[in-house]
Amino acid sequence: MGGAISSTPAENDDGNSLFLSSKTTLEDIPENCISSLLMSFDPQEICTFARVNKAFHRASSADFLWESKLPLPYKFLVKKVLGQQKLASMTKKEIYAKLCQPNFFDGGTKEVWLDRCSGQVCLLISSKSFEITGIDDRRYWNYIPTEESRFKSVAYLQQMWWVEVKGEIEFEFPKGNYSLFFRLQLGKTSKRLGRRVCNLDQVHGWDIKPVRFQLSTSEGQRSLSQCYLRGPGEWAHYHVGDFAIERPYGPTNIKFSLAQIDCTHTKGGLCIDGVVICPTEFRERLSKQF
Repeated sequence: MGGAISSTPAENDDGNSLFLSSKTTLEDIPENCISSLLMSFDPQEICTFARVNKAFHRASSADFLWESKLPLPYKFLVKKVLGQQKLASMTKKEIYAKLCQPNFFDGGTKEVWLDRCSGQVCLLISSKSFEITGIDDRRYWNYIPTEESRFKSVAYLQQMWWVEVKGEIEFEFPKGNYSLFFRLQLGKTSKRLGRRVCNLDQVHGWDIKPVRFQLSTSEGQRSLSQCYLRGPGEWAHYHVGDFAIERPYGPTNIKFSLAQIDCTHTKGGLCIDGVVICPTEFRERLSKQF
């Protein structure tokens, strides 16, 4: 109450004293105080507050504010996708904005980005970085172009007895719990007269035996699951397993695989886009994002 009004005595024409009052406005709050206050809000809310006035706009760009929103290994991410020189020349707000965009690395076979609201790390790994049995023999596998992949192509299995796909990545993940999924589709899609069509002619063998999925980490965590492939003509995310990052610094090696090696029957008509690694709580959002 008293902090909002400052009173100074003055005299009127009759010699009697009176009080002149002035009110403190938002413009009078120190920018550092505003920046500290904004640290308790998420990035989208901070951008909303930046429109309040000029003081809030300046305060919303403070380096210490945006550094608190970046994941701990953000310097690793910047070096991975932008290079060391960029790290020195960009503000923390610019770094956050850049990392929230899709960023390709390792020759365009991997993509990383931050979730805009939480600043958590998400990864996509292309099928082109996988070790696929028979991939060099065009009688069995082909890479086909498609707009339905962020990498603009997918690995397509025509027919084979032994199906085995292996992948690996070494990455600095922030502390937290993560889930890994294969993104697969039965059938080969294309566009005809502007409409999406899916050719299912070569789809066979996936209802006889389940596909086995495996995951392991350099920290000794392991996961094994199996299921039948489902939903011809639609992309689906198959949960391989979960892993936890306890130490926020240093790389973690992740190995994963997909296999159906029962040679009593052939399998075919499978599209492999790649692998998704995301915070476990994002699991329900997968179908909407990809």
